[in-house]
Amino acid sequence: MNFLTSKRLITTAFVLLVLLNGTLLTMLWLQNTHRAEGMHGGHQFNHESIFARELSLSESQTINFGKLRQDHFLKIQPEMESIALLKKQLVEESLKDNPDSKTTEYLITSIGIHQKTIERELAAHFHQLAKLCTPEQRGRMKVLLENMATRRSHGDKGRWGHP
Repeated sequence: MNFLTSKRLITTAFVLLVLLNGTLLTMLWLQNTHRAEGMHGGHQFNHESIFARELSLSESQTINFGKLRQDHFLKIQPEMESIALLKKQLVEESLKDNPDSKTTEYLITSIGIHQKTIERELAAHFHQLAKLCTPEQRGRMKVLLENMATRRSHGDKGRWGHP
């Protein structure tokens, strides 16, 4: 009997593949879990701790800020998903041999409509946050939000690497 066609080889190969797949899936899951914790727990992305520290928020204010922030992100999530889908379609259309300018314009306008909704929700969110603050905290919040709005994500360089 040929060893390559034996049941033992097939069974061994199957078990080995199952173990490798399990190991890879576990590694991917751990990697994604660790990345998500890093994004939310790190100082660079944890705006709640920045607000709490910079505005000298009380414990109850910090909790309320967190709740408002969570509600805000739940509200804008559908808009963000729509924008991502529209941008994907825009890229696909742009890379065609003969892109349709009407389709491109429609996609750009649609992205703008969703972005307008996000900005409107952001303004309402800031208003809700400000209502939780003392007048002194509101002044510091204004400075903090202005700095966050104008801060460049790449040091002194803008989105595409230009100052």
